[in-house]
Amino acid sequence: MAITSANQLELLQTAEAVAREKMIDPGLVVEAMEESLARAAKSRYGAEMDIRVSIDRKTGRATFTRVRTVVEDEELENYQAEMTVEQARQYMADPQVGDTFTEEVPPVDMGRIAAQSAKQVILQKVREAERDRQYEEFKDRAGTIINGVVKREEYGNIIVDVGRGEAILRRNEKIGRESYRPNDRIRCYIKDVRREQRGPQIFLSRTDPQFMAELFKMEVPEIYEGIIEIKAVARDPGSRAKIAVISYDGSIDPVGACVGMRGSRVQAVVNELQGEKIDIIPWNEDQPTFLVNALQPAEVTKVVLDEEAERIEVVVPEEQLSLAIGRRGQNVRLASQLTALDIDIMTEEEESARRQKEFEERTKLFVDTLDLDEFFAQLLVSEGFTNLEEVAYVEIDELLVIDGVDEETANELQARARDVLEAQAKAAMERARELGAEDSLIEFEGLTPQMIQALAEDGVKTLEDFATCADWELAGGWTTVEGERVKDDGLLEPFDVSLEEAQHMVMNARVMLGWVDPAELEAEEASEEVEAQADA
Repeated sequence: MAITSANQLELLQTAEAVAREKMIDPGLVVEAMEESLARAAKSRYGAEMDIRVSIDRKTGRATFTRVRTVVEDEELENYQAEMTVEQARQYMADPQVGDTFTEEVPPVDMGRIAAQSAKQVILQKVREAERDRQYEEFKDRAGTIINGVVKREEYGNIIVDVGRGEAILRRNEKIGRESYRPNDRIRCYIKDVRREQRGPQIFLSRTDPQFMAELFKMEVPEIYEGIIEIKAVARDPGSRAKIAVISYDGSIDPVGACVGMRGSRVQAVVNELQGEKIDIIPWNEDQPTFLVNALQPAEVTKVVLDEEAERIEVVVPEEQLSLAIGRRGQNVRLASQLTALDIDIMTEEEESARRQKEFEERTKLFVDTLDLDEFFAQLLVSEGFTNLEEVAYVEIDELLVIDGVDEETANELQARARDVLEAQAKAAMERARELGAEDSLIEFEGLTPQMIQALAEDGVKTLEDFATCADWELAGGWTTVEGERVKDDGLLEPFDVSLEEAQHMVMNARVMLGWVDPAELEAEEASEEVEAQADA
């Protein structure tokens, strides 16, 4: 087939027809045709030639040109596509390195093989353009709900026709034991859109917590309008869910708006989620209050929050324990997901026993170390004293409020506590030196003898050793392993050293050793302070 004998407008008509069918830009199809014709021309004139084809977008006429580039004499390698400055003077007035010389060459006759090759090039380009269009269309729709039609099932995964492409609903993203047949209509959440080698992959989900949030947004106009906001969602797909909402309009009840008249709004979501029970909870900035709401329908007696460890202790009556935990721990697990806190639930009896144990341990501490009788030691514990440091260094007025304690008794009590602490510090320092602790660590500001002993027992014996420690190695912390929060014990954690204090001490050690420039550290701290003020 000679390109010159064909109806030249047929090229443009074909390009438009393909573009219309695949819903892509006709220009991309024409570019694919140009590339395929150029390949066919190279097979005719020689692969080393730089042959280019341009198709007129109005007339359809294909122009074949040969391009040669001007290069330095020593860089001349391809005589068919390059020429020296001297050779270029035959064709150009003042040739410079990098200039190109273009001349038109006769069109080629496309044989069967060349035509087949051209067809493959066009199909490949069209396929790539179609994939790009599909990715561009769906990449911004991640995080939204889409309706589709089930096409087939592959190894438990559902292939869904979403209009201009296919998406996949993996079996672990289906609710419970959902089953679908071809041509069933299905509503899903677009969880992710990825550009992969085989084309864009659209991953759907019906178990993602945000699927339920988007369903509420569709059913509750106040959420769509921003009057009510969904702050947190936790789901046990197909069984139970909790959703926390807040209203920015004092006249609108967020829970009532989400429930709807006679439960119509929430029931529509429940039906879509295969009967999943939904608890709608009012959001509260105060975490303990929010947790009490999240544990509904159980009644909570007491809440103790440990912000640093991101843990919370909840005390409930004995008869409410099973309700608070829920079947197979479902209620407390969902409440934990909703609040992003680890929750320890105990009964009032268990909490009372724990408090009694702590009371006895502190009483014994004062009896053994301060040579007090049990009654007097119990008085100290009852007034809130928990360790020797508090007794030794507290303002004397705080001791005088205890019944039966006069100024002389208070002074004697503090003197005894300080003597014990000094003896403990001396023993700790001697032990640390026996373990090999060096003066550079001993003289470092901020470390007590007991801290130095604990560090030396773990092999931290010099200031250099201390400077290489991470803040969490000293203060402790929490890490998540396979979805479970695991406690990391810190070397100085028994001494109530916070993460910020540990970080400050480590940075000071690095400055003293010359590892960190103090000016850079000050600039970084100033920058962080500015950012904190901006956030505030």
